[in-house]
Amino acid sequence: MATGYLCLVLHAHLPYVRHPEHENFLEERWLYEAITETYIPLIQAFDRLIGDGISFRLTMTLSPPLISMLTDPLLQERYTRHLAGLIELADKEEGRTYGSPFHEAALMYKRRLREAMYIFHDLYHRNIVSAFKKFQDQGRLEIITCAATHAYLPLMQLQPEAVRAQIRTAVDLHTRHLGRPPRGIWLPECGYAPGVDEILKENGIQFFFTDSHGVLYASHRPRFGIFAPIYCPSGVAAFGRDIESSKQVWSTQEGYPGDYNYREFYRDIGYDLDYDYIKPYIHPDGIRIHTGFKYFKITGKVDLSQKEPYNPRAADEKAAEHAGNFMFNRQHQIRHLAGMMDRPPMIVAPYDAELFGHWWFEGPAWLEYLIRKIAFDQDEIELLTPSQYLERFPCNQVAVPCSSSWGNKGYHEVWLSGANAWIYRHLHMAANMMVDMTTRYPAAGGLLRRALNQAARELMLAQSSDWAFIMSTGTMVEYAIKRTKIHLSNFLRLRDEITGNRIDEGWLRDLEYRDNIFPDVDYSWYRNEPARSVAV
Repeated sequence: MATGYLCLVLHAHLPYVRHPEHENFLEERWLYEAITETYIPLIQAFDRLIGDGISFRLTMTLSPPLISMLTDPLLQERYTRHLAGLIELADKEEGRTYGSPFHEAALMYKRRLREAMYIFHDLYHRNIVSAFKKFQDQGRLEIITCAATHAYLPLMQLQPEAVRAQIRTAVDLHTRHLGRPPRGIWLPECGYAPGVDEILKENGIQFFFTDSHGVLYASHRPRFGIFAPIYCPSGVAAFGRDIESSKQVWSTQEGYPGDYNYREFYRDIGYDLDYDYIKPYIHPDGIRIHTGFKYFKITGKVDLSQKEPYNPRAADEKAAEHAGNFMFNRQHQIRHLAGMMDRPPMIVAPYDAELFGHWWFEGPAWLEYLIRKIAFDQDEIELLTPSQYLERFPCNQVAVPCSSSWGNKGYHEVWLSGANAWIYRHLHMAANMMVDMTTRYPAAGGLLRRALNQAARELMLAQSSDWAFIMSTGTMVEYAIKRTKIHLSNFLRLRDEITGNRIDEGWLRDLEYRDNIFPDVDYSWYRNEPARSVAV
């Protein structure tokens, strides 16, 4: 029997970006880059592990916006074209770099991109959600959900109906695509406030995560700190993030991704090479962008121009070394904790999935090495999911987690700052209007029902925490503001047409096409009453 447990959690999420009105919309590349650099490499790693008969259990979020985009035919088609363009560039790069210290990396890109096309197009027929479902059905992944549009729930509690609709919509979409309801949830931005758990319970959710202080500062103080879950009075379990294991991966100063042998993210041929050569592979307007072809390593704290050539084999060896170091540290951590607890300690290590591969190119290799080492090189650590833990240890302390997030300083100010505070009066007003319409039209049908459902979509899209986050961090602010205003404007026009009994069906049809997230949403989920508990 293992001395302790390691719960690795990958939170996969991207903002909902889909612009059928533009053939080449810059922000849609966020999805394309994540598919190529994160999701497909993870799928490859999981398939290799299964092929080698290695047992593992991970927890992974597939957020509703991400599921919606990954299963959208328009975005699937555009990604295929995007990938074909990269393969064409890889062929050119093979010749251009011949005889240079960059040639090995160029061959690596060519191989990886061709594999990506095979996996995406041929193996999973453009729907990689089905790949993750396969791993779930094989018992390797516990896939959990997130709020419908990644809304920051602690700041939505003035209208609990809006929180309820976010959770109900997420559970519904998750069940449709993954074939079973989720037992757990990743609260957007790890944001929790007392009361949220009550709505989770209504929707059949059995556990969630908080940052370390969310559990450590619970009332009452947890006996085992963050190394065992606590039950909220609602009966929903809260697992706290481990500080030490998070720091080893997340820290920009001390974390593994900053090692000098790893690939440098910010040096890309999209900016380096001659304009005429790279023009077909950047934005059609001539805007230089990242292409994913990066030939330099981090090297050290030097200017980008002083970076040295990237060596894929040396970086891979470093990933294996770091995986061993991570496991070694968890073994020591578990030995220390085990003597102070009446049960094996649970170390919860959550990370954004997109860190692995996109930001930290060697991240998927590190993860695969870690799983292999845990399987073969030790017998103290067992990989476990929250559901497995609760099945083995159903008796846990009852306490109320404190309001918290994993944002800067640990509370809510990233999503409620001088840069974004203006959005909330509009979001609260719109949520109240939505609840009022649900009461006024309790059993709408036909055109009215379509308009009410679209109003629900527009409101949820405006509530995405991504927009408030972007406004707060100061990058791509114009786009975030535009998205917030557009969805609120669409909502207000719909509400005006609905209450005025003059719905413009042509405009509604166009809106349903453009903002087509959650095709099965039901506006009645905003009804001013708790949902019936969902059986799990």
